[in-house]
Amino acid sequence: MLGLPDAADWDERKKRREKKTPQSGTPKEPVNPWEVAAEQLKEQRTAPIPAASAPRTAIVQEPTAPWVTVEERSGSAFARRFGRGVLWTLVAAFALLGAKSVLIPKKTPPPVQSTAPVQAGPTYPDDEAQAVASRFARAYLSWDEQDPEARAAGLAAVLPDSADTKMGWDGKGRQDVLAVEPGTVTPAAQKQARVRVDVLVRPATSAVPPKRGTAPTPTLPAHWIGLEVPVVQAGGRVIVTGPPGMVGIPATGPTAPELAGPEADSAFSEQTTETVTKFFTAYAAGDTETVTAPGAFVPPLPAGVSLVGVTSWTADKGSGTDRTGTARVTWQLGGAQLDQTYRVELTRVASADAQRWQVAAVHGGTA
Repeated sequence: MLGLPDAADWDERKKRREKKTPQSGTPKEPVNPWEVAAEQLKEQRTAPIPAASAPRTAIVQEPTAPWVTVEERSGSAFARRFGRGVLWTLVAAFALLGAKSVLIPKKTPPPVQSTAPVQAGPTYPDDEAQAVASRFARAYLSWDEQDPEARAAGLAAVLPDSADTKMGWDGKGRQDVLAVEPGTVTPAAQKQARVRVDVLVRPATSAVPPKRGTAPTPTLPAHWIGLEVPVVQAGGRVIVTGPPGMVGIPATGPTAPELAGPEADSAFSEQTTETVTKFFTAYAAGDTETVTAPGAFVPPLPAGVSLVGVTSWTADKGSGTDRTGTARVTWQLGGAQLDQTYRVELTRVASADAQRWQVAAVHGGTA
């Protein structure tokens, strides 16, 4: 074992050394067998072994490890470290969120009362309803006993098929329609609606002379008649469902609300009165280019209108290069005089040596 000699060999070798070694008077120290064995083992390892006579010794292979060491690549190491970093970051984030939910509880908003969505139904075709009702009103209130077919043809275009085109007319008299003004459309059930129409009519003297002994029918001046026309949606269009009803027309409108006017600037009003007067004089004469600001466009009034005078001009309180005011103007038209109101916009125009105010726009009324 480990190249050490057996005990029997050791005794024989000791006897041979004692025979060869001469005896001396001085006793020798006992030889350490382990040191001798170590020296012999060292000699055997360092001495060359002849090729022919050297005995074949078994090659003792050192035991190998049950695993193989593989050098790790830098990319794999980076991916592993990055994955660990992401994992720990997520763990820390979840931990912080959990701590926040415990320390700072989330405020619960008050419950919202759920309301069902309001579904808006389809809007009624007001424009088409007004157009159909206007055509019907014009045909319905127009008649001529000498040409009854004209009225029937006008009604048939807006009535259902096979409807009565006389619509209650007895076939007598004559009346002309001068103007038609459609009004409010009031929707009803089953795609029906009621359309208000105002009609300006002028009765005419009958072409048939009255019978002997009867007085002629008096002729009335032109006047307005109110109708409420029933319509319905059918077949992709609006038609009249039957005879209308005649209604009255209000003699006056409702009471208007009290409107607060702008505060007046007396000094600026006096300063610009001549500018406004020159503008309205040119306005009636058809030449506004010379009295309006650069870039402004004010179409001239029609022929036959002349200026009587600017009754009043009041500029609004304000500042800057753009100002506004109200002018009351009297016109001469058709042998009569008419007082009218305008809102006038002024702008300050400056040149190299002077500056002046000119009209930038003009609008009728006080709004």
